[in-house]
Amino acid sequence: MEWLLDLGYLGLFLGTFLAGTVLPLSSDVLLIGMLAAKADPAVCLVVAAVGNWLGAMTSYWLGWYARWEWLGRWFGVRPETLEKQKVRVDRFGVWLAPFFWAPVIGVVFMIALGIYRVRPRTTAFMALAGSFARFLFWVLLHRAFV
Repeated sequence: MEWLLDLGYLGLFLGTFLAGTVLPLSSDVLLIGMLAAKADPAVCLVVAAVGNWLGAMTSYWLGWYARWEWLGRWFGVRPETLEKQKVRVDRFGVWLAPFFWAPVIGVVFMIALGIYRVRPRTTAFMALAGSFARFLFWVLLHRAFV
């Protein structure tokens, strides 16, 4: 991931974007690396939040355009499982979106929100709020100890 840090803000954007998708990258480490390199905290906050949010929304739209039969064929997901999970997604709805950054399960949240066609605008807003809050936490924590 060091090569991403070498790219500066562009690397932060690319890394946080990719971390918002199904790729196992740590956007937190990239942000802290940029802050440790004395990058502007406000710019880092905006770049990281927007990059990670766009990655999460990419996962959402992948789910939106996925077909249930594809999930069964390619991933072995049975229709009964999808119906069972729909009940859970319907229960929490857009409130899953702010937690898209949670390891492993977060991307599943976004894909599920897309698959079940949960309100796109509200999902996008909630995901952006969650992304911003997450990176704001790291920026404030860094400022407290530097």
